[in-house]
Amino acid sequence: MELRHLRYFQAVAQEGSFTRAAVRLHIAQPPLSRQIRQLEDELGVTLIERGSRALKLTEAGRFLLEQSLQLTARLDEIVQGTRRLGRHERGWFGIGFVPSTLYGFVPELIRRLREADPRIEVGLAEMTTLPQLEALKAGRIDVGIGRILLDDPAIERRVLMAEPLVAALPLRHPLARRRRVGIAELAAQPFVLYPARPRPNYADHVLGLFRAAGHTPRVVQEANELQTAIGLVAAGLGVTVVPASVHRLHRADIAHVPIDADTFVSPVILSYRKDDHSPFLADAIALAVQLANAEATGAKQATTSPSDI
Repeated sequence: MELRHLRYFQAVAQEGSFTRAAVRLHIAQPPLSRQIRQLEDELGVTLIERGSRALKLTEAGRFLLEQSLQLTARLDEIVQGTRRLGRHERGWFGIGFVPSTLYGFVPELIRRLREADPRIEVGLAEMTTLPQLEALKAGRIDVGIGRILLDDPAIERRVLMAEPLVAALPLRHPLARRRRVGIAELAAQPFVLYPARPRPNYADHVLGLFRAAGHTPRVVQEANELQTAIGLVAAGLGVTVVPASVHRLHRADIAHVPIDADTFVSPVILSYRKDDHSPFLADAIALAVQLANAEATGAKQATTSPSDI
């Protein structure tokens, strides 16, 4: 399948006519019809119902139209951005991030970096820590925000904060009303582990914390996404462990209970190329440190009760 096949199909679907689509595309109608046939043959489905006076899309055709319009719109954005960069109108700064960091200071970091310099276009990519290192070395991103310390001689890593981990429990779970839950109690529960892949990842970090404390959780289900894991917990499949900032989701069917162990923390780590000395990167690092320190201080104050002072 080539991009022109999608462009031709979109024109026919939007115009509702092969004739009008051919005029719009500046080609003859017979070649256009052949291109659509080739697309249908390659996909192995019928996209357009023929034989009636009015052109009509099949269910598969409607799906392809909706999805392909999103794809080509994004491609157009990429093309325009590439041209701007080629004309040196704007610079580009890529950020890779693990989804769980979006509940803390990272959204504010992204917002302020996007506003920092109109000549710099900030791009975002959701990816776990290991792909972040590969993307950094390939130049696809400029910083990565992850949770796993991985050694690479080309990459500089900076731990911005150590975020406490909490137990995520179904609201009616016997441990849900506890002020704190012990590691042994947590390990005895059916456990939902995430992310399942790629490894190594946050799941390995959590399992390592349990092993260091002398326990092995009984994993009954694995999930690839944090939101999926939380949903499975709400459904009663088990419990899981999440960064404390996740409580900002405010799910009414989930209880977040602190874990009675100072070792149960998850670092938030900033990674970047050692040979990158750009001023914008230096500013981004300084801002990330500032925002992380402010969040760590606020979290500590929020979890300190009068009896602890």
